[in-house]
This record gives sequence, C-alpha cells and structure tokens, in this order.
Amino acid sequence: MAETLTHHSVEKDEKLWEGGKQPFKVSYGKLMMWYFLLSDAFTFAGFLIAYGTLRMSSPTWPVPDFVFSTIPGGIHHKPLYFVTFMTFVLLFSSYTMVRAVQEGHRENKNGVVFWMVLTILGGIGFLSCQAWEWTTLIKGEHVSVTKNPFSSHTEHGIYLEGDGHDIKEGDSFAPGTPYLIHQHDGKWHNLKYKVTEGENAGAVKEQAFGPKAFGALFFFITGFHGFHVLSGVIFLLIICVNAATGLYVKRRNGYEMVEKIGLYWHFVDLVWVFVFLVFYLL
Repeated sequence: MAETLTHHSVEKDEKLWEGGKQPFKVSYGKLMMWYFLLSDAFTFAGFLIAYGTLRMSSPTWPVPDFVFSTIPGGIHHKPLYFVTFMTFVLLFSSYTMVRAVQEGHRENKNGVVFWMVLTILGGIGFLSCQAWEWTTLIKGEHVSVTKNPFSSHTEHGIYLEGDGHDIKEGDSFAPGTPYLIHQHDGKWHNLKYKVTEGENAGAVKEQAFGPKAFGALFFFITGFHGFHVLSGVIFLLIICVNAATGLYVKRRNGYEMVEKIGLYWHFVDLVWVFVFLVFYLL
C-alpha cells in the first residue's frame, strides 16, 4: 500500500516539474520580431529626440500649419488636410492587417489573402501621398537638406519687391507671421523688408533663410519611416503570394508568418503617430 502511494506521489511530482513548456507560448520567430521592433523603437526615439532638441534650441522654426497647407489640385491654405488623409490611410491599413491575422487564426486562406491585399494597397497609398508631399516641398517650395525657406517674422514690416531702382512696397506682415522667404502670394520677392514699428522703424533689413536643420531632419526621419513602409509592403506582398499558393496551409499554425509581419506593420503605424505629432502638430 505504501509503495503504491509513493509511486503515485512520484508521478505527480514529475508532472509538476517536467518543464519544457513555453511560459508565454511565444514562438522563436515572434520573439525575434519583438527584439527587432524594440531595437528599432530606440532608433526612432533617438531621431525624434534629436529633432526636438534642435527645434527647442532654435530661435525660429517653421510653422506646420503654413508649411503643410497645400493639397493636390493646387489648393492652398488647407493646413494639415493632406497629411491627415495620409495618416488615416495608414491607420486603416493597420485595421485590415488585424483582420488578416484573425482570418489566419481561423485557417481561412481566402480571408487572409483578401485583407492582406487591402493592407498592401493602403501601404502603397501612403507611399504615394508621401511622394507627392516630398515633390511639392522640393520642387514647389524649394526645401532641401541644406536650405529651408520657411521661417517666421519677428517684427512688423512690409515686403519690398523688385531690384535696383525699381523697388516698391508689397504686402505687410505682423510679428511672428509665418512666411515663405523667396515666394509670397505666387510672386518672387527679394529677401529684404522695411521695418514699420519699433526702434528700427524705417530701416531696411535682409531676411535670412530659416534653420537648415528643418529640411534635413524632415526628409531623413520621414524618409526613414517611408523606407520601413516600403519594406513592409514588399514583405506583405511576398507573404500574401505564399498564402495564396497554399504554402501555409499544411503548417496548421494559424498563419504565424502573417502574424509576424502584422507585428511589424502595427509598429510602423505606431511610429507614424509619433512622427505626425512631432512634425505636423507641435
């Protein structure tokens, strides 16, 4: 009798301490994806902190409502309309990615392919919007990594148009009013203005370009994020084709590959929320 009790006790202890089970049920592939995303998060955080530091240390900085006020069709003075649409497109693609992962857990091949195609289209749409925004800033506003025509006035003044002896007064501006130095109201201007108030009233001054760091930081950080979106679209396309050909059907693992690329895509969307906040709202 005692031997029987001892035998059952040993079996019970073996079951309690057998080990070999995953505490959080996370596969190696998903764990490595989390490690990559964590390291990438630190990279983006460093870039955005550098942007904030340089911006706070600069006496003037371009006003987002003025810089990003153009939408397709030659429509101006619509602050942040276009970038808000860009953000909606990317965030909606995050929803379609969630639906693709859900259909994967149900082992529904057609559902996975359908929602992944919508996610790919969302990524392409976002990249197309970003390409248009870059083209507008570079060709239309002449922003580059070394030159930033956007700044803000610091005192009352009047634009001076023309060169040499043919100089006339143009529009006036108020303290702090944002402006585009080389172009105003669709016309080309020189970089001089007349002070109308204060101790220097009547003096003619030449306005310098805005802080150079703006263009460099904007193109680098948004370009780095755009590269992540482009990479994500390529991987989504590959995984979508694999899913459509039935490659993941035999594995019966809930389309884990779709879930892993989904983690990456959600990370890219989340990073854009912070980029949107730093560049376009603050």
